[in-house]
Amino acid sequence: MPPTDFQTLLSGAEAARTRPLESAAAIARALEIAPDDPDVRLAAYRFYFYTHDYASAQDQAAHVLTHAARRLNIAADWREVRAGDADFSAMEFAPGHYMQALVALGYCAARLGDRPLAEAYLTHAATLDPTDRFGGAWLLSHLDAADED
Repeated sequence: MPPTDFQTLLSGAEAARTRPLESAAAIARALEIAPDDPDVRLAAYRFYFYTHDYASAQDQAAHVLTHAARRLNIAADWREVRAGDADFSAMEFAPGHYMQALVALGYCAARLGDRPLAEAYLTHAATLDPTDRFGGAWLLSHLDAADED
């Protein structure tokens, strides 16, 4: 596929709340045309997240995580990634996307009722990001607080 502006690919997806069917069609079309484009995957994650389709959002977050891992030249398996592998608290694109995707995976797993997986993702995110810039520890503490209620 020749290079295409991801905004052109996602044309029609801007109105997820007011025109969800059109937005869903635009997302599906963009994913079909450019399945490896990280911006398309991120937009798809956001669309599915905001429409509460957590299973689809989780799938897209996994793609974002994989892409960010490649950009950072770190292990493909998130469980093998260590804090020293990258500056995960940095503002740069790849570490930020990696951490956002890891926390998103934990959040989606929690929403889908997979508590052990949610805890695994969020605990790992908290280990990689001791400043909790991306909120993994915060979410994990809220999971723990929900248990105490």
